Amino acid sequence: MKLLRYGPVGSERPGILDAQGVIRDLSPLISDITPEVLAPDALHALQALDVSQLQAVPGQPRLGVPWTGMPTYLGIGLNYHDHAAEAGLPIPREPIMFAKWTSCVCGPNDDTLMPIEATQLDWEVELGVVIGKVARNVPEHKALEHVAGYCLTNDVSERSFQIGRSGGQWSKGKGFDTFGPVGPYLVTPDEIGDPQGLDLWLKVNGQRMQSGNTRDMIFSCAQLVSYCSRMMTLRPGDLISTGTPSGVGMGMKPPRFLQIGDVVELGCPALGSQRQRIVGAQENPLPDLQHGPHGTRGFLQHRQGV
Repeated sequence: MKLLRYGPVGSERPGILDAQGVIRDLSPLISDITPEVLAPDALHALQALDVSQLQAVPGQPRLGVPWTGMPTYLGIGLNYHDHAAEAGLPIPREPIMFAKWTSCVCGPNDDTLMPIEATQLDWEVELGVVIGKVARNVPEHKALEHVAGYCLTNDVSERSFQIGRSGGQWSKGKGFDTFGPVGPYLVTPDEIGDPQGLDLWLKVNGQRMQSGNTRDMIFSCAQLVSYCSRMMTLRPGDLISTGTPSGVGMGMKPPRFLQIGDVVELGCPALGSQRQRIVGAQENPLPDLQHGPHGTRGFLQHRQGV
């Protein structure tokens, strides 16, 4: 099942993608895709629907973040062997965690805003893990039972703030507005199977920069969920972005960073694709990029005829 939210910024509606790639409107049944909708029972109810009976959405609407009300956005650093090597850093003994502020989150194809004073804007294609039920001190063998689904993320990073001006705080270069494109879909685990076998790719201006597979992670999705649940309580709607393979701009010789006008495209066959254009501050008024109407009329209103 592929869940999504579509429509203008701040007015997104809940939807689901059918087997033919057509968006179907879920708004008669739920007011939005909230953390409550990510609970196992709610997802099972949605999976039982005959989506062909839902109204098709015409055209190609803007896609927003696939769910709303994200409590926490966690990033994982240096989680691929080849990325640690290109960064010239040792393989971590434990997962490296950092925060991306939820104010950075935006739709998968929204513009990326170049921050004031930015000089080293970089890209990172990643697999995102979305939590569906509370996880606290979860053992590794039960960790994926707490996952509602998976999504594509771009961990956009401003390296001069992350490293040179960070004071040791990676989050300083990770959480600028629009630095968290998420989506286009939240894909439930039944469609993914083993999350440690997903191909990831990223292009800049049509040139392939990153090609990787999640099998090369240092710490698996199950290990990351278990580990993070020991550091904090994971809540429904939380996102863990699991690290990037090699091919980032910082690792090139000489380094290459994004400029205004560049176009970044990234994707995963199981999760869909994204496209962002790099723009200057004066080109983007930054409306509320993430939050449409919150709440739900129950995880399903009534299922008459559906």
